[in-house]
Amino acid sequence: MKTEQQQRTPTILAFSLLPLSGFATDIYIPSLPSMGTALHISSVQVQLTLTLFLISYGVSQLFIGSILDSYGRYKFSLISLVVFCLSCLAIAVSHNIYIICAMRVVQGITVAMIVVAKRAYFIDVYEGDRLKHYLSMFTIIWSAGPIVAPFIGGYLEHLFGWQSNFYFLAAFALVIAVLEYFYSGETLRNPVRFNLKNIGGIYMTMIRTTSFTMGILMLSFAYTMVMIYNMTGPFIIEHQLKLTPVIAGYCSLLLGIAWMIGGFIGRALIKKPFYGKMLVNICMQLLFVVVMILSLMFTQGLASMLIFAFLIHVCAGFTYNNYFTYCLSKFPQYAGISGGMTGGVVYIMVSVLSYSIVNVLPPKDEGHLGYSYLILIFLSAITMIGIFIGYHRLQSRKISPVV
Repeated sequence: MKTEQQQRTPTILAFSLLPLSGFATDIYIPSLPSMGTALHISSVQVQLTLTLFLISYGVSQLFIGSILDSYGRYKFSLISLVVFCLSCLAIAVSHNIYIICAMRVVQGITVAMIVVAKRAYFIDVYEGDRLKHYLSMFTIIWSAGPIVAPFIGGYLEHLFGWQSNFYFLAAFALVIAVLEYFYSGETLRNPVRFNLKNIGGIYMTMIRTTSFTMGILMLSFAYTMVMIYNMTGPFIIEHQLKLTPVIAGYCSLLLGIAWMIGGFIGRALIKKPFYGKMLVNICMQLLFVVVMILSLMFTQGLASMLIFAFLIHVCAGFTYNNYFTYCLSKFPQYAGISGGMTGGVVYIMVSVLSYSIVNVLPPKDEGHLGYSYLILIFLSAITMIGIFIGYHRLQSRKISPVV
């Protein structure tokens, strides 16, 4: 077992890989319109590359967690980094949308393997207050991807074209793979015997835990708000407002900061009553989106769109930080399975919700973006009411009369 000093470098490497899913989705967000033009395909086909990644990433996590809990984390993570690197190179040199879509599926699987392994790493190595400290940092560290990636991607697109985004991802994966090879190692101490019946029972226990499944729903609605903007924002900015991919990158950077601010606020208020602060958060989101839609009668443009989107994303980041920490620490004895279950279901739901909403409300203008937010916030409000009612029923059962 490594000492805390020896574990420092592997911990830094693990944190550096947590935002990989955000990098893989967000770095080429400013390039979506250019990809469509270069490949002679529609906006829906370009957006499909995002959806396929999300679906494969989500579905993979449902199964990968049990494999990692049984056979270890390190080798699977290292091999996945190499395969991810090669798939990025394949996308960069290809001009065939079907090959690109296939490689995006491969990337979803490999990134799922990497991220689930690194989430489980912290539960393997740390415990107590140190573990809670690191878990509360997950969404903040993860949000570095949505913040930095579009900013980098906008400049890469402007200077070198859309393919440069995937060359960058390939180089990043290769560097981390080399460092992992020399400094990291296996951390699984108590392997779970790979038995489909037992694993199925674990999954059923998690699904039947209402607070856990409701938490996953809240995570899904919160992250879908981010994905809806990612799939519509660049088209509004570059096509309707006639601005550059660099501007689109700066806008995504700003909304990534909003998400991170929400995470910091969630971490700062971690000791406040959980259900009370979450209800206040939902009410604020509803207020912001209603004002956003009403304001369209008086003003439209980049500034107004970003102001309201910023406020809504802060609230979404707050929701995600609170529920992610809760869901991931709910079943510490099955770190890989619970992490995979949480991430897997969230990304499957995000892919289905975002693609469905974008097809109903295509990336036309700020109004469609506002109504997309309204749908998700309405679903979040219904879920929170259900959670709140369930919480009060549970509390009433615990109260016994004093004699």
